[in-house]
Amino acid sequence: MSADTPWLIVPTYNEVENLEALVQAAGKALNKASPEDFVILVVDDNSPDGTGALADRLAAARDELRVLHRPVKAGLGPAYLAGFAEALAGGAAYVMEMDADFSHDPEDLGRLLAAARDGADLVLGSRYVPGGGVTDWGAVRRLVSRGGSLYARVMLHLPQRDLTGGFKCFRRATLESIDLGSVRSKGYAFQIELTYRAARRGLRVVEVPIVFRERRVGQSKMSSRIALEAFWRVPQIRAWRPG
Repeated sequence: MSADTPWLIVPTYNEVENLEALVQAAGKALNKASPEDFVILVVDDNSPDGTGALADRLAAARDELRVLHRPVKAGLGPAYLAGFAEALAGGAAYVMEMDADFSHDPEDLGRLLAAARDGADLVLGSRYVPGGGVTDWGAVRRLVSRGGSLYARVMLHLPQRDLTGGFKCFRRATLESIDLGSVRSKGYAFQIELTYRAARRGLRVVEVPIVFRERRVGQSKMSSRIALEAFWRVPQIRAWRPG
């Protein structure tokens, strides 16, 4: 594995309808951006629809694909933390996040990676900067999403405009510096918390415009409980101080 290897972490739960096409599309995009070496890591939370078994079959045929099985569904944050640990132990130079449902365009992986290689410590795929956007959402969901990011920005005194998105690229050193062992957020507050910690470290956080699309097939994992956790966790996130 090269010293410049990116790892893409894809957490899954009941994504059997999306996974094979997503792996193919992400692999094609990463092969363009990093032809020397890359890894895609699927982190499956014991999906009852067979996503984990499909991931194993795909990994048997694709050298770049790895699978991490977790015994129970325990939340987005813990799934990513498990994936981050695997990537860092495997020598990743860059660690990327994306959803498994095509709401994030795999073609944008190259732009996020390029921004990190150009000097950013954390790159956010941003819906709310010029050139970014959202399609297929109604007015209520747009309001909730924008309102959540605005609430976090105000409470945490951050300039970034999209704090709740899950399309990111971290430098290895960024993850190593933000005390991942103390992260407690499980849902979308996890995304806010990691960006806040990077910013508090004085690291360079860059937003790259993306267009977010509603999932093609399958069921959204968003719920009122996840949204509520993001609301009450933000003041607690503010209490973290770099060591």
